[in-house]
Amino acid sequence: MKYLKELTDAKIASGRKANPNFMKGVDEIINKAIAFEEGSKAIKVEQKAPSFQLPDQEGKLILLDTLLSKGPVVITFYRGGWCPYCNIQFKALQARLEDIHKLGATLVAISPQVPDGSMTKDEISKMNFRVLSDQDAKVAIEYGVAWMVPEFLEEHMRVDRKLDLEKINNGNAKILPIPATFILRADGIVTWRYVNVDYRTRSEPNDIIEALKNLT
Repeated sequence: MKYLKELTDAKIASGRKANPNFMKGVDEIINKAIAFEEGSKAIKVEQKAPSFQLPDQEGKLILLDTLLSKGPVVITFYRGGWCPYCNIQFKALQARLEDIHKLGATLVAISPQVPDGSMTKDEISKMNFRVLSDQDAKVAIEYGVAWMVPEFLEEHMRVDRKLDLEKINNGNAKILPIPATFILRADGIVTWRYVNVDYRTRSEPNDIIEALKNLT
């Protein structure tokens, strides 16, 4: 099984070959975001995670406290189903989801994307983790992982990819989450986290599993 980094690195390399000017622009934006310490205000290990209530892919409201009553919770913020790096990450997490569940943990993914009814109940029933909709980015803001989309990326998504973020996110076209992952123990305290403003990199499922093992 390949590490997630191998898969995302391959995607980056493919992007550099297909559209070098765009990727150079992304590099400049990411370097500037790192210099300005974007993501530095994300909640820290040993802090209490903010509670939330968000709709899942069926529109059912999900409470963080309810999830925590069952054990540890892994929360991963992602940009949306339109993001290829997010989809690579989801496949990698799905491949290790059984191991996450064996350690008594629940995985939830949060994005600004509105539940659009595009998935059938059968498709939803086959998903082994919940996808929650943070349309106004309030939860991302509370967790310190909200990022104002730079004009360069906004234009790329609007013009080159024909993505209407305002429609996809039910009015929110300006704020996306920094891809980040937090592990909460049952009392809601953060025990592990991964926060990186470079949306092309993600936390390794193996690292998540090792952190969960440390809880037990």
